[in-house]
Amino acid sequence: MATLNVLVAVCLAYVAFLFGVAFMAERAALRGRVRWLRSPVVYTLSLSIYCTAWTFYGAVGYAARSGLEYLTIYIGPTLIMVGWWWVLRKMVRVGRAQRVTSVADLISSRYGKSTILAILVTTMAVVGTTPYIALQLQSVTLSFAAFADTTELGGAGNSRWTALWVAVGLALFTILFGTRNLDANERHHGVVIAIAVEAVVKLFALLAVGVFVVWGMSGGVGAMLERIDASDIGTWQMQGGRWAGLIFLSAAAFLTLPRMFQVLVVENDNEDHLRLASWAFPTYLMLMSLFVVPIAVAGLTHLPQDANPDLFVLTVPLSQGQTGLAMLSFLGGFSSATSMVIVAAIALSTMLSNHIVMPIWLRVAHGGASMSGDVRTLVLMSRRVAIAVVVLLGYIYYRFSGGGAALAAIGLVAFAGVAQFLPVMLGGLFWRGATGAGAVSGLVTGFSVWTWSMFLPSFGSGEILSSHVLDAGPWGLSWLRPHALFGIDGLDPLVHTILWSMSLNTLVFVLVSLGSFPSPLERLQGAQFVDVFLHSARPQSWSGGAAQSEDLLVMAQRILGPAEAQVLFRRAAAKQGLAGYLPEPEPDFLNELERELSGSVGAATAHAMVGQIVGGASVSVNDLMAVADETAQIMEYSTQLESKSKELTRTARQLREANEKLTAMSVQKDAFLSQISHELRTPMTSIRAFSEILRDSDDLKPAEKAKYASIIHNEAVRLTRLLDDLLNLSVLESGQINMNMEHGTLRDVLDHAVAAAGGAGILPIRRDPENEEVGLWTDLDRLAQVFINLIANAQKYCDSPQPELRILVKPGLGGGIDVDVVDNGSGIPHDRQEMVFEKFARVSDHDAGGAGLGLAICREIMMRLGGQITYLPGQRGAAFRVSLPAEALATSA
Repeated sequence: MATLNVLVAVCLAYVAFLFGVAFMAERAALRGRVRWLRSPVVYTLSLSIYCTAWTFYGAVGYAARSGLEYLTIYIGPTLIMVGWWWVLRKMVRVGRAQRVTSVADLISSRYGKSTILAILVTTMAVVGTTPYIALQLQSVTLSFAAFADTTELGGAGNSRWTALWVAVGLALFTILFGTRNLDANERHHGVVIAIAVEAVVKLFALLAVGVFVVWGMSGGVGAMLERIDASDIGTWQMQGGRWAGLIFLSAAAFLTLPRMFQVLVVENDNEDHLRLASWAFPTYLMLMSLFVVPIAVAGLTHLPQDANPDLFVLTVPLSQGQTGLAMLSFLGGFSSATSMVIVAAIALSTMLSNHIVMPIWLRVAHGGASMSGDVRTLVLMSRRVAIAVVVLLGYIYYRFSGGGAALAAIGLVAFAGVAQFLPVMLGGLFWRGATGAGAVSGLVTGFSVWTWSMFLPSFGSGEILSSHVLDAGPWGLSWLRPHALFGIDGLDPLVHTILWSMSLNTLVFVLVSLGSFPSPLERLQGAQFVDVFLHSARPQSWSGGAAQSEDLLVMAQRILGPAEAQVLFRRAAAKQGLAGYLPEPEPDFLNELERELSGSVGAATAHAMVGQIVGGASVSVNDLMAVADETAQIMEYSTQLESKSKELTRTARQLREANEKLTAMSVQKDAFLSQISHELRTPMTSIRAFSEILRDSDDLKPAEKAKYASIIHNEAVRLTRLLDDLLNLSVLESGQINMNMEHGTLRDVLDHAVAAAGGAGILPIRRDPENEEVGLWTDLDRLAQVFINLIANAQKYCDSPQPELRILVKPGLGGGIDVDVVDNGSGIPHDRQEMVFEKFARVSDHDAGGAGLGLAICREIMMRLGGQITYLPGQRGAAFRVSLPAEALATSA
C-alpha cells in the first residue's frame, strides 16, 4: 500500500498539472486565442461539475444502501438537458441579454433589480451550498484515510487536519484563477479548461474501476449480472413517491445550484452549444453511472460488512492489490471534489461581492459611485476574501456535523436548499404577474421550512436541535416537529421536506404576487424576461435628471478599466455623431453602460451606480407600453419609427453642431485677426519705441544702451517665433509639407522631447521605458515637437502643489499605439475642452507666455502623420492622448 507521502506527492503533482493547464488557457485568452476555449465540447465537459464526489463515491454507496435509487440523481438533469429548448435556452438568452453574473443576479434583475432580493438569494445560496462543500471535504478526507496506512493518518484528529489543509489548498487555487481579473462577462477560461480536463480524468477513472470489477474480478458481463441478481440490489423494490421527489429535486438543483448556473449560463458563450450538450451530457452521465451497481455488488461481496460503501470505488481495487488503479480512482474522486469547490466558491464569491459588499460600499462611500478610488481593487479583494470565507464555512459544517453522515444524505440537504430558488426563477421566466414582494415572501417561507425540517437536523441530535425538540416539537407543539410538520407523520424525511417547503414556497409566492402590484421597472423587466426572444434588444429606459458624461466615464474606468471604458464611450460618441470620449447621456447609451457594468458588479449594483450619477432613474409609460405590446406589426412599426427618430435626432444634432462650429469659426476668425494684430503690434511697438530712444538720445550710458538693445533683440526673437509658428501652421494646414520619414524608437523620441523641454528637473516625469521600446517609421522630429509642446504646457499650467507628469504607452485601436500625457493638476474645464486645439486657445486664464498656437500645430502634425491628438477627460488632471496608427510602427528601428 502506498504511503501517505506518495499520496500527497501525487495530489500536488496533479494540482500543479491543473495549474499549468489553467495558466496556459488564461494566456491564450489574453492573446485573443479563445476560439477553442469557447468550443461546445469544452462547454459540455464543464457541465460535469454536476458530478461531484457525491457522484463519484456516493453513488456507489447510495446503490449499496438503496439499490437503483441512485439513478434519480442522473434522471433529473437528463430530463432538463433533453428539454433544453423550453427552459435552458431561455435562461441562457436572458443571461446574455441582461448580462447576469449569478443566480442571485438573475432573480434580482427580474424583480426590479432589487438589492434586498439579491442579498436574500445570496445568503440562501451560501447556506444551501455549505453542506455540499463539506461533502467534498469529507470525501477527500475519507479517501485519504482509506488509501493511506491508518498508522500514518492517525485517527479522526488528523482527518480534520487533512480536511483543513485540503480546504486551504482549494481556496488558494480558486483565488489564483478565479479572481485574477475582473472580466466584464465573468468568464473564467482557465478554470473552465481545468474543469474540462478533470471531467475526462474522473470519467476515465470510474470506467477503469468498473472494467476491472466486471472483467477482472467477475469474469465478464454474464457472471456480473448473476451476482447482481443474487445480491440485495437485485431484489430491491422502487418507492414511487421517493423516486418522484428525488427526480424533481435533482432537476431543480441542476438549474439552481450556483456552480451549475455559473457553467450553464454565465460561462456560455453561444446558446447553440446547448444543442451538443443536450445529448452529449446525458451520455456522459450514463457513462458515469454505468458501473455503479457492479462496483457496489463487488464491494458488498468481497469487503467486510462494516466497510464504508461510499469508498468502494477505492477499497475494492485496494483489496485486490491494484494500487495503481486505486491511485487513479483517488485522482478521479479528488477531481470531482476539487472542481465542485472551485466553481462553487467562484460563483458564491461573485454573488457576495456584487450583492452584499458593493451595495454596502455604495451606501457608506462619500460621493457614491463617482468617488475617487479603484473600485476594481475593492471588488477583487472582496471576492478573494469571500472565497476563503465560503470554503471555511464548508469546513466548519464538516467539523460540526461530525463528518459521519453518508455522502448522499449531505448532498440531498444541499439540493433541497437551493431548490427553493426554483419557483421564483421559473415564475420570473414565464409569468409576467410575478412580483418582487411575492418572490421575497416565497423564498423566506420555503427557506425557513427547509432550515427547520432538514438543515438543522442534519447536524445530528443534540448538536443544534435537542432530541426532545426532534421528537416532541418546540415547547411541546407536536405539529411543529421537524420531521412531522402540521401533524403529518410517516413520510420519508426527504419527501416531507420537499413537499412542505416547495408547496408553501410556491403557494406564498403566487398568492402574494396576485395580491401585490409590480413597480414599473418590475413590469418592464417581466416583459423583458418572459418575452426575451422578442424584446431582448429593448432593455429598460432611463429618464430623470441629466447625467454628466465625464462622471460616468470616471466611474466606468474604475470598474471596467481605463482602456475598456474609453473604447465604450468613444464608440457611443461616434454612434451619436460626436468626436471624443463624451457621448450624450441618452437612454440608449445609459442602458448599454449599465449592461456593461452589470457584467462586473451585478445588475442591481450597476443599476444603483448609474442611478446615483444620473440623479434618478425611472421607467416611462411609453417604455412600458412599447414593451407590453404583443403584436408583431406594431412592434415593427415602433422600431421603424424609433430608428427614424434617432436618425433625425442625430442629423439635427450634427446640423446644430455644424452651425455652432461655423458660428464659432466666424467668431474665431475675428478673434484671430484681433489676436494676431495684437501679437504683432506688441513687439513691433516695443522695437520702435526703444530704437527711437537709441536714435534720439545721445547721453545714454553704455549699460542703458545694452539694456534697450537687449529688449529690442528679445522682442525681435518673439516676433520671429510668432511668425515662424504662423508660417508653420499655415504650411501644415495647406498640406504643402514634406515629411522626413525615418526609423527610430518611441523611447528616443520621448527622451529628446523631455530634454528639449528642460528635462525632468523642472517637472517630475514618470515613465515606463519598457513599454516605450516601440519601433517607429515616421517623421521623428515632428513627433518630438508634439511631445515637447505637451510637456511644456504641463510645466506652465499644472497647478498641483506637487506637480507631476505621467507618460503612459498602451496598445491603441487598429494595431496602433496610444501615448497618454497626464498631469496631476486640476485639468481643463469642460467648457474649454472642445476649443483647446483651436488657434490662440489657452488652457488657463493666467498668462504663461506663448501665442496659443502650440496645440493647434500639434493637431495638424498628427493629422499629417496619420494619427490624432485628443483631450482625454475623466483623468483627474489635464490628459492628452497621442494616437499613432499601425502604419507608423516598425518591426525594427
